[in-house]
Amino acid sequence: MNDFEQLYNIIQSRAQERPEGSGTVKELDGGVHTIGKKIVEEAAEVWMACEFESDEAACIEISQLIYHLQVMMVKKGLKPEDIYQHM
Repeated sequence: MNDFEQLYNIIQSRAQERPEGSGTVKELDGGVHTIGKKIVEEAAEVWMACEFESDEAACIEISQLIYHLQVMMVKKGLKPEDIYQHM
């Protein structure tokens, strides 16, 4: 289990180390457009899970949305502190 900053650090590490076969690296290489489409998809899945599925399913979808948002953060060079100042 990871918290927000731990997950960010894992994604940042994968971006730098670029392990072969990494889905994170593939998504980063796809660029902002590809990552953005994934964010939209995951946001819809969060909504559907919250509307029609269990709380556990909703938590899974929310965690996936957070992951893809953080991939976008890494792609854009944003750090958690950059986000926190707007919360």
